[in-house]
Amino acid sequence: MSRIGKSPITIPSGVEVKLDGNIVSVKGSKGTLAQDIESCVTVTIDGNIITLSRESDAPNHRAKHGLYRSLISNMITGVSEGYKKELEVIGVGYRAVATGQLLELSLGYSHPIAIELPKEITVTADTQKGKAPIVTLMSHDKQLIGQVAAKIRSLRKPEPYKGKGVRFVGEEVRRKAGKSAGKK
Repeated sequence: MSRIGKSPITIPSGVEVKLDGNIVSVKGSKGTLAQDIESCVTVTIDGNIITLSRESDAPNHRAKHGLYRSLISNMITGVSEGYKKELEVIGVGYRAVATGQLLELSLGYSHPIAIELPKEITVTADTQKGKAPIVTLMSHDKQLIGQVAAKIRSLRKPEPYKGKGVRFVGEEVRRKAGKSAGKK
């Protein structure tokens, strides 16, 4: 059996899980999420425990078993606690300003970049003197927040010589040595 798929999921208090055919919907204090489950995986809700089982040991079914268990677990964590991603904007003149659902970034291009974020995501931009601006994204949907954070990072990836660009807080960027001094 799948090691991930066979472990049960405990439903915390304040979270409501419904099973409607092949659709699992999770409702909590942070929001509501739904996931369509393929027919090869069976979801069983017994009190506050969710268990998943698969119909056969085919490689495709084994993979889906662990996948759907992780997706349901992430949905429950998202609606009860939420997810948070932080990005640093490092570079001279690089700025980030958040107003409502609009994030405006100055990343060394000839124009500022404005990104309209989905309504499920809350964004803040914190700028302190002498430090790189930090953009904080918060949401109950792990997939959506990861996708938006990756999109923002792709606008100016960290470069290996000076380290300028957008990176996740705590991300290690491998640095390269610059040109060596001329020969004498």
